[in-house]
Amino acid sequence: MMICTALVFFMHLGFAFLEIGLTRQKNTINILFKNIFIITIGLLLYYLVGFNLMYPGEFNGYLGSIVPGIAPPENGMTPDYASGGYTWWTDFLFQGMFAATAATIVSGAVAERIKIGPFMIFTIIYVGLIYPIAGSWKWGGGFLDELGFYDFAGSTLVHSVGGWAALVAVCALGPRIGKFKDGKPQAIPGHSIPLATAGVLILWLGWFGFNGGSVLSADPELTSLTLVTTCLAAAAGGVVAALVSFLKFKNLDLTMFLNGILGGLVGITAGADVMTPESAILIGAIAGALIVFAVSFIDRLRLDDPVGAIAVHLVCGMWGTLAVGIFSTNPDHTLYAQFIGVLCYAAICLVSAFLIFFVMKKTVGIRVSEKEELEGLDAHEHGMDAYPDFRLNEH
Repeated sequence: MMICTALVFFMHLGFAFLEIGLTRQKNTINILFKNIFIITIGLLLYYLVGFNLMYPGEFNGYLGSIVPGIAPPENGMTPDYASGGYTWWTDFLFQGMFAATAATIVSGAVAERIKIGPFMIFTIIYVGLIYPIAGSWKWGGGFLDELGFYDFAGSTLVHSVGGWAALVAVCALGPRIGKFKDGKPQAIPGHSIPLATAGVLILWLGWFGFNGGSVLSADPELTSLTLVTTCLAAAAGGVVAALVSFLKFKNLDLTMFLNGILGGLVGITAGADVMTPESAILIGAIAGALIVFAVSFIDRLRLDDPVGAIAVHLVCGMWGTLAVGIFSTNPDHTLYAQFIGVLCYAAICLVSAFLIFFVMKKTVGIRVSEKEELEGLDAHEHGMDAYPDFRLNEH
């Protein structure tokens, strides 16, 4: 469990590399700052209120009470806790790594144009309150758990929770300057595709902890099956996204290949422990195809998502959650329960994210000025340059 915790922590480096790689050089410091803030404040908030709010024990099934801190129960360090597989402290740290991921998903979608202050406020509210409340509905033994809703490692509880907020944020912010010309989307190339590629491979490695650790034991059969389905779905997602993208656009697009891998990973996360390898390949393949069409559809809606976060985490998160009701080897998992779960998480995330961004937009404002956007957020928000020795046109 501790090794898996470290692997999930390592995913934050993957997210950071992916985001800076797919965006422009002038905003690198800004994106890295946001990612570091999310990890640090996320862990502190999860200690202060999140863990107890997400795992409240006996509660009404909808909203636990805020109990500060993480004082362990009497059996928290004994074999009575989690059948001796791990301790209360391990439980906290593993779940805390998940909490920060939801806000990291939003970070990529709003890159290059959001003010750093409002983003930090959003992160504090969303990670501190919304994520643990939503998480308690299933993982804390809430009403969706009683309904029979199943989400093994977070296709909905982590990825869609971040994806819905990303959708709201992108709508509230509007597109980057130059993204749409006469209604048609224009490519704004990222400054380092090698970094983005490294980020995706690091994320895939991190998923060994994300899904493998969610078995919550060292059961060799279940853990190994989970890792096999995870990897097969990732591979199928990447191959199919690259193929569909080639057929649709007549070019071999590496960024679609990379996002296809992530889409496959997100898609299998809801049911990695209850799928056959064949089902995992099919789920990943469909996720890979969905990525290509979702990216095009989002462009047609004139929504600007620099890293494809909405397509990867929201669309594939919903697909993976519904796929449990179709492909699960457990007959108790129904499409009805999965669909209700998707709707409930859509409701809490859309409403809460809308309220947070609407209030900030009307008060402090959420978007940087045109001058700041054109010259780069690194210079204006941070007074720093990510690559000071590589300035173009200096002489």
